[in-house]
Amino acid sequence: MRHLQTNADPNRFASRERAIVDNVRVLKVLPLITDVRSSGEVISLFQEAVVGLGADAGVFLSCLRDDATRTSLRSLWACDPSWAAEYASHRWFEHDPWLRYASSNAEPARSSNLACSSTEEDAFVQAAAEHGFAAALIAPAPSPVGLSRVGVLCLGSADSDRFDGENFPQVRVLARALAMELHHWIAKSMREELLRGATLTEADLNLLHHEAAGHSSKVIGAAMNLEAKTIDCRFQRLNAKLGAPDRRTAVRIARLYGLL
Repeated sequence: MRHLQTNADPNRFASRERAIVDNVRVLKVLPLITDVRSSGEVISLFQEAVVGLGADAGVFLSCLRDDATRTSLRSLWACDPSWAAEYASHRWFEHDPWLRYASSNAEPARSSNLACSSTEEDAFVQAAAEHGFAAALIAPAPSPVGLSRVGVLCLGSADSDRFDGENFPQVRVLARALAMELHHWIAKSMREELLRGATLTEADLNLLHHEAAGHSSKVIGAAMNLEAKTIDCRFQRLNAKLGAPDRRTAVRIARLYGLL
């Protein structure tokens, strides 16, 4: 039997063993995210996953564009609170190259491989580095409604080489999974908020399904044994609840928020 001798650093194997344990920890956290009710609970799980992935900090952003002029930005922060405050006060989301990357890509990437397209984006990267993101792993979270809803997970470290090691393939896969779970949780929360805030009923949702199927008021009325003008009146009330100017826009909003 041939004996193969290596000169491997024993600390390297210890580090690898810790990484495996941490990966298992992340796998235990992932399925718990979807069922938590409060933002505090999901942030606690997020923080645990960030540590398990070997990162020092984490941010998740979900950007929903209702139309050309109205944008809703939701976020989860597992990092220095001052970064969240600065991000908001400087409106960094308007010059965030990592969010821009997620708008047109689905593959996780190291921030060092992403080129900035403006001096404002350069300034963002420098500011992020000062808050624990000298190195970052960017994991987009695509959605069924395309560019109208974009999610992105940013894992950060003060160590500029943190995501360049042999564990990167594992971290990349787990980061993608974490991004999708967080995106699903935020989407579900926004759906529930819309249902409560707009006081939508089952009858309202039924109307939206009919409109999405392309049915006219006459066809909908025949199905409900109502006059077409009654259906028109119901749609007017429904549009007002959703802040929509017309039925088509109401359906678009319903799709964006996962009601259809």
